[in-house]
Amino acid sequence: MDFFRLRSIAKAFQLQHFSAKRQSFRERCFLKKAEVFLSTVAGGAIAFASAAGAQAQEASTSAGTTATAPNGPVSLGTAAPIVPDSQFEEALPPLDPALGAPLEPIETFDVTDPPVTAPGGALVPDPAVADPALTEPLAPISTFDVQTPPAGAEAPEDAPGPVEPVRYTLEIAGLDEIELVDEFRGLSALEDSDGEATNGSQVQQRADEDELLAVRLLRSQGYYDATATATVEQLAEPGRLRVVLTAVPGQRYNFGQIRIDGPETQPPGIAREALPLKSGAPIVAIDVEAAEANVRLRLPQQGYPFPEIGLRDILLDPDTRLGGYVLPVQPGPRSSFAGFTTEGDLAFDAKHVGVLARFERGELYDQRKVDDLREAMIATGLFTTVSAEPVRTNEPAPDGTEYVNILVRQDAGPARSISGSAGYSTGEGFRTEATWEHRNFFPPEGAIRATAIAGTQEQTLRFQFRRANAGQRDRTVLLQLEAGRRDYEAFRGYTARLYGLISRESTPIWQKKWTYAYGAELIATNESRIGEPDLSIGDAFLLAGVTGQIGYDASNSLLDPTRGFRLLGRINPETSLRDPSQPYVRNFIEGSVYYPASDNLTIAARTRIGSIYGAELEELAPSRRIYAGGGGSVRGFGFQELGPKDVLANPDFDPEDPDKEPATILVPRGGRSVVEFALEARYRFGNFGIVPFIDAGQVYNSQFPSMSDLRFGVGVGGRFYTNFGPIRADIAMPIGRREGESKVAVYVSIGQAF
Repeated sequence: MDFFRLRSIAKAFQLQHFSAKRQSFRERCFLKKAEVFLSTVAGGAIAFASAAGAQAQEASTSAGTTATAPNGPVSLGTAAPIVPDSQFEEALPPLDPALGAPLEPIETFDVTDPPVTAPGGALVPDPAVADPALTEPLAPISTFDVQTPPAGAEAPEDAPGPVEPVRYTLEIAGLDEIELVDEFRGLSALEDSDGEATNGSQVQQRADEDELLAVRLLRSQGYYDATATATVEQLAEPGRLRVVLTAVPGQRYNFGQIRIDGPETQPPGIAREALPLKSGAPIVAIDVEAAEANVRLRLPQQGYPFPEIGLRDILLDPDTRLGGYVLPVQPGPRSSFAGFTTEGDLAFDAKHVGVLARFERGELYDQRKVDDLREAMIATGLFTTVSAEPVRTNEPAPDGTEYVNILVRQDAGPARSISGSAGYSTGEGFRTEATWEHRNFFPPEGAIRATAIAGTQEQTLRFQFRRANAGQRDRTVLLQLEAGRRDYEAFRGYTARLYGLISRESTPIWQKKWTYAYGAELIATNESRIGEPDLSIGDAFLLAGVTGQIGYDASNSLLDPTRGFRLLGRINPETSLRDPSQPYVRNFIEGSVYYPASDNLTIAARTRIGSIYGAELEELAPSRRIYAGGGGSVRGFGFQELGPKDVLANPDFDPEDPDKEPATILVPRGGRSVVEFALEARYRFGNFGIVPFIDAGQVYNSQFPSMSDLRFGVGVGGRFYTNFGPIRADIAMPIGRREGESKVAVYVSIGQAF
């Protein structure tokens, strides 16, 4: 019999007895009797085991067997006989006769629990007597007030008091010498909270974060043995703390040997030349990352579209304070362009993709040209998403490279759009414009557009067909029909115009050296220099003309040039379709130059000369004369405001109310020649700039400008530089202002004035 097990069972019953206060009285009686029974049985078992052990020891001694203490080695001889059951039962003590007696009725028992004592003998107080109110029925819910009390309704003594924040100051030591204080403060958790925290624990937590930050910053600058500690001190003033962060940079590590591991490129050393790291220079994390990014950039630009850059290995030597740098580079196959394939929801086919590309089959692969193709496709406005990426063909090219195909994935977007604009300019008044367009009505890129213009000086309806990238990148075919009314200072008129043009212009994506445009037009216009003109075909000017233009651009930017020059020439022969016909030629030459005086200062200058040959001024329709003034001409003067003026009777003059309108008005006459000059000093600081300028010019009746009576306008402009070009706002005023001229003129646009 396992008496240890019996004792465990008894102990378990005893524990259950202590935890059974809430059990029924009958259950507690049963547990008590079971405890007595098991204790009796366990005691007999222990006594019997002791007797049996003594008998076994005597037997083993007589048999020459040696036994030791339970923890020592035991050597047994002949096994002792097993105790018979009869002998075991005789050794058990007699059971208490009370165990077999019947239980007394439960009503005769006192069910009050005896006092409970703690393990140390101390009395545990009885639980509180239950409140009789707990047995009473609940009040009906309808009697409760479930309305939320308004804010501030609580009694002043119940309102929580304000929690006073902890204020602290931050002192930094050890980062001034290596010029990391500003960068640390910009990232610091302590600095970000403006010296205020909920409690001291929060301050300590921020200080711990800043310790790690300081170490990371120091290691990013090559101080790999750096340490930093932050201590929080209580100041004499209540609620005031001081945090002192002390950094110990240690000695700086520099680059030792720098090596590129991997196959050699053709020509050799492309990867190493693209890695601008030098032995002896400090190991600065941002320089390392930028250098590795440059390798990823330069290899695809020089014939390797599939490079693989491995993980760098920098081995630091604490004795020499040098770090050996190794970068694994797998350049991949040297490749050439093959052709195009396209997939997805197509706006146009692979043939038109080839029109947009600026490379030919067999050219050495250059990632910049692939990026240019993708940007050109985005510029069409026909896609929700578009991508262009190289794909291996495993086809060898004649020069030993491998052909790669360009896979273009298209996701065509909505081709229809409605747009609008509104604005105001000095001299032209208010202007609103609404446009409906289908950009791919005649694929590829054949757009139709309808535009309505409503403004102070112009009301026009315009219908237009435009095919972009027509057989050649950035070549545009335009056919336009428009009719409307114009009300300018120089004339009023009703005009119908049919216009066709083929042009190749620069774009922000691809700025070209040479540009051109040529076209023809038919014009029917009723015009009057004063008063409302009659709308009559019989009295209209009927004109036909052709246009030719060529430009050369040697500047370094389309929208914000800082060096180089530009030249533009335009010729526009026209003739009247009525007898007597009077042919004439309008000619213009324009040039600008840009000189970088310093890194932040650019001096820019512009000149424009125009002439009309073959007709007298009175033979020209008012709209075909030359005018000057405005944001693209001589600033400080309103649109068409510069030049000679005629004093004409005011058709709106009312003799009965002479104070309402003057009896005469000044009307710009226009001319047959013009000259304009402009000089700017463009100073840039960050993303902003200031531009003082002076413009000059004049319009003349003669065929060629005489350079006499030049008028000047001076002003200053502001610039806000964006990633697509500067936004300019210029304000100017005329020098020696004359009657009929604006006091101040304001101009706002995208890009520089010239």
